Amino acid sequence: MFDFFKKKNENTNATEQTDANSEQGSMRDSTEKKNFFSLTFESLKKTIEKTSESLVGNIVQKVEQEEEFDEFVLDDMEELLIKADLGVNTSAEIVDKLRKNNTMKPSQVRDYLQDEFSKILNEAGTNTLNFQDNALNIYFIVGVNGAGKTTLIGKLANRFKLQGKKVLVAAGDTFRAAAEEQLDIWSKRAGADIVRNDGADPASVVYDAIQKAKNENYNVILVDTAGRLQNKFNLMQELSKIKSVIDKNAPESLRESILVLDANTGQNGLSQAKVFTECVNLTSVALTKLDGSAKGGIIIAIAKEMNLPVKLIGVGEKMEDLKDFNASEFVKALFA
Repeated sequence: MFDFFKKKNENTNATEQTDANSEQGSMRDSTEKKNFFSLTFESLKKTIEKTSESLVGNIVQKVEQEEEFDEFVLDDMEELLIKADLGVNTSAEIVDKLRKNNTMKPSQVRDYLQDEFSKILNEAGTNTLNFQDNALNIYFIVGVNGAGKTTLIGKLANRFKLQGKKVLVAAGDTFRAAAEEQLDIWSKRAGADIVRNDGADPASVVYDAIQKAKNENYNVILVDTAGRLQNKFNLMQELSKIKSVIDKNAPESLRESILVLDANTGQNGLSQAKVFTECVNLTSVALTKLDGSAKGGIIIAIAKEMNLPVKLIGVGEKMEDLKDFNASEFVKALFA
């Protein structure tokens, strides 16, 4: 009898231990996946070292040796901020605050800029990509041709597949002959499925993708789109039509409307953001080709002038080189 209770207790303990091990293993897997999509601080520093030199190094070295903030110093500082792709309006606002602050000294410019950049990025919103478990999640990807939309969609598909999600790509750029083929290759590399109908109306492709996703229980749809800015009217009409299809057939599923920007476009990225904001209610930005670019200051300009947070950054050619953007780490790395 006593042996029976002893065995029962041993079995209970063993079960509890197994459950605990399973829970710890699950937490460890989750942490490892999270770390996989993040950059280490040292890697981030290396990635943005040219941006750091342009946006911080040149300005701080030029300003902090001055004794007072006179108009010549302030005008020089504003010009340097604009050249570092911070945008005219954002640069002017940062410098105007210094004009009104009679107590600030040039020797404090490093701390001042660090605080201002942090505030701007934080006020733009969270850097975490929206996702809802046990539901269909649609990501509407827009941007000019050549910004890296196709590559980003492939990498994002790979990310979701690694997280165990069922992923469907909608080939909505039916205008460019090679667009669907390129997207097909990236989808296969990621292990995602694709809906394509070369030359068809893009909205109909997205409609078919939504129906397939609903019928076959997909977790994610990644919608590719055209980016022909040279005919803005047609672009706006096309994107609006796709948005209407999503709103009508999956109104609760649209998680993000993501603008893809090439980091090397610098201040031109602001113009692109304004055009696409007219077409689509953008929620965030993905910045590609950040590695080696000196124009990463556009992150701050877009956060300030468009109130859009950067959520993803491209730091290389490999599948795993699409990383989460962390605003506080970005600012620390700029000033490190």
